[in-house]
Amino acid sequence: MEKKKKEIVKMLLNKDIDEKDEEEMLDLLVNSPITVDVDKENDEKMTFGDKVADKLSEVAGSWTFIILFCAFLLLWIIINGVVLVNAIDPYPFILLNLLLSCLAALQAPIIMMSQNRQAKKDMIRNKNDYHTDLKSELILEQLHDHIEKVLQNQNKILAYIKEINDSEKKD
Repeated sequence: MEKKKKEIVKMLLNKDIDEKDEEEMLDLLVNSPITVDVDKENDEKMTFGDKVADKLSEVAGSWTFIILFCAFLLLWIIINGVVLVNAIDPYPFILLNLLLSCLAALQAPIIMMSQNRQAKKDMIRNKNDYHTDLKSELILEQLHDHIEKVLQNQNKILAYIKEINDSEKKD
């Protein structure tokens, strides 16, 4: 089956398709599913780390996270800058800077992993769209050919009927 698909692709690229091959290709494309449920296929292959990365990306990219993180920063600054006399992290908040740097250093690659997976899913979706477009185009071409044959036959029938009517009028 794989060899057959490769031959079809070569024929499509070279436009070297005879009528017999075209029928086989149409039958193969029309009678077999060509699309894939990318989300389902991807979900089945996801590891625990992939799921954690996606969830972290989802949370870290939300307004809830931004608002809560801003509240945490404000609270940290108020407690260590104003309220506590012997603050754990006095101004210029070096410990807070260290925590923020560590958070950014861990969060950025995890978010990038999630984005890379999404880009792969998008690439697979694009391939599916191409296959669907190709299948639709081939089916439309086949329908067009059939309609042309029907119109030719219809014109022949009309010409034959006209001949019969003309011959009857002469008699």
